[in-house]
Amino acid sequence: MAYKTINPYTNEVVKEYSNTTDQELEEALQIGKNLYEKFKTQPVKERGKILHDVAAKIREQADELARACTIDMGKLFTEAQGEVELCAIIADWFADHSEEMLKPEPVETSAHGTAEIQHHATGVLMMVEPWNFPYYQIMRVFAPNFMVGNPMILKHASNTPTSAQVMADVILEAGAPKGALTNLFMTYDQVTAAIEDSRVQGAALTGSERGGEAVASAAGKNLKKTTMELGGMDPFIVLDDANMDDVSNIAWRSRLYNAGQECTSSKRFIVMENVYDEFVEQLKESFSKVKPGDPLDPKTTLAPMNTKKAKEDLQEQVDEAINAGAKVVYGNEPIDLPGQFFMPTILTNVDRDNPAHTTEMFGPVAVVYKVSTEEEAIELANDSSYGLGGIVFAGDSEHGAEVASQIETGMVFVNDFRYSLPELPFGGVKRSGYGREMSRLGQMAFVNEKLIVKADRPDMNNLAGGLIATDPE
Repeated sequence: MAYKTINPYTNEVVKEYSNTTDQELEEALQIGKNLYEKFKTQPVKERGKILHDVAAKIREQADELARACTIDMGKLFTEAQGEVELCAIIADWFADHSEEMLKPEPVETSAHGTAEIQHHATGVLMMVEPWNFPYYQIMRVFAPNFMVGNPMILKHASNTPTSAQVMADVILEAGAPKGALTNLFMTYDQVTAAIEDSRVQGAALTGSERGGEAVASAAGKNLKKTTMELGGMDPFIVLDDANMDDVSNIAWRSRLYNAGQECTSSKRFIVMENVYDEFVEQLKESFSKVKPGDPLDPKTTLAPMNTKKAKEDLQEQVDEAINAGAKVVYGNEPIDLPGQFFMPTILTNVDRDNPAHTTEMFGPVAVVYKVSTEEEAIELANDSSYGLGGIVFAGDSEHGAEVASQIETGMVFVNDFRYSLPELPFGGVKRSGYGREMSRLGQMAFVNEKLIVKADRPDMNNLAGGLIATDPE
């Protein structure tokens, strides 16, 4: 596996990185194990001070971080700046709230004495993270687990090595101890070896289904806990009484943000028939106004895709959809620029036998469906092997929430753009993965929830479960 930064706007090879050696992996595992032992006796509050310093250092180096991200994978510089600030927000939030969330919880019990659940670290974690949000993906695992006391080893995507290393360096420079987050340029075999190692107690992955299957398989064979955030085919439902000005303002952004390369992008627009024609025309108009160009230029509104292969794969998917009967109502034309640009495209007439109905398109392609009833909209939204997020627009937000509750996903936003905040759990169901990151749920993802029962003396009358033997004759 070659780790290299290739600027997707200029196609220039910016920097290459050598693969991690097995000896370097061994050293990282041992450093992490040693730090885990030290973390056991360190008050959570002390790590909170360090995490606040991490947030401050991220803000101090915000432009450097944002620029590295844009050059790595093509994200608009303004979007990269937003991602960097979100990382600082996440770090500050967990620094402020983790001590309270990790306090022992009393348990009401009929047992003799008192009971509580304590929250302890479990050990070194293996992080496998993707290229599309190279900083945010790191921080939403790092921040809660640093507060818990779990050291982490990071294997990032091969096309965003600079972003991974810059963020790891910033965290170290802010005062985090060596081993808190170790970025390594690992092979897949080394990832498996790390998961199998007794010093590693869990693995967190955001990425493809294939990557998730490989990591989950290795972890399962070794009885290690995992969290998985995989792909998505998020529905965007427009009910017949929706405010179409709001819909128009949000729909195109929800598909083209990050050049459409987002698991939670709205990929399937499910629109009631009485507003369908209006929706399609508004989406065409919005797509036609985007401006491709240098992602470092604030005037650019359409970024290139992250790699040449990603662009070619997306084109192949669109061609397959058209051959299967899909209609192109906008787009699917070349953009005369050297970067890896893909013209925003709208497909209609996609039936359930079309590959576009079941296959995630990770780029600026919108599939629009027409439905005649809410029941049909809900059934179509749930007709997917994925279940990550979704959006519902309705005239009445309460009714929109009723519809949202019937959508088989981990997250649904009503009458709003989907967004991420540290207090909100992030994750999905079905083939979109399992477990949650962020919020209190994410805080507890890799915690030993240890039961402690305290009694002044044994209760020999308590024979619950038949586990207490009677006195011998």
